[in-house]
Amino acid sequence: MTTLVPLATIAENQVEDLLDRAFGPDRHLRTAYRIRSGTAAIPELSFAAIGDDGALLGTIQCWPVALACDGGGSRPMVMVGPVAVEPDIQRGGIGRMLMHHMLDAAPASGVPGRDALMLIGDPEYYSRFFAFTAACTAGWRLPGPYEQRRLLALGSAVPDCGGVVGPRLREAA
Repeated sequence: MTTLVPLATIAENQVEDLLDRAFGPDRHLRTAYRIRSGTAAIPELSFAAIGDDGALLGTIQCWPVALACDGGGSRPMVMVGPVAVEPDIQRGGIGRMLMHHMLDAAPASGVPGRDALMLIGDPEYYSRFFAFTAACTAGWRLPGPYEQRRLLALGSAVPDCGGVVGPRLREAA
């Protein structure tokens, strides 16, 4: 049986090792890392899947980001991902379980942007299982290479303006 726990309860080196196995050690060069640069994962929306033997099987992380609209203003969003699963057990439903758990937790979380989720991913998968679409993302730009069709969003407050997606940093008090 797989148990889901807050990601904060897992040692950081275990998470990093899993991410390396799932995505490769050059994963830090991806555009997603630029988007969330300088931020910390949102604890209320980041989870780990643990096996009966206590082994880390998968993780999901969510990040505070914003869309800086071309016409002015900034809209808070939550960037979903990475969703990482041990390579030898991928396609076994753990990633889907983590996504559903996060989507169930988001509405009650109180996290700014919880109703404007975005990710970079396979539209055939994320639209089929989770209803993410590119309906509002055509005018969005990212700080690095990406395929526009893979820029997906979900939620009642997804911004429909053109602009640049980047990290949402905490303002100094």
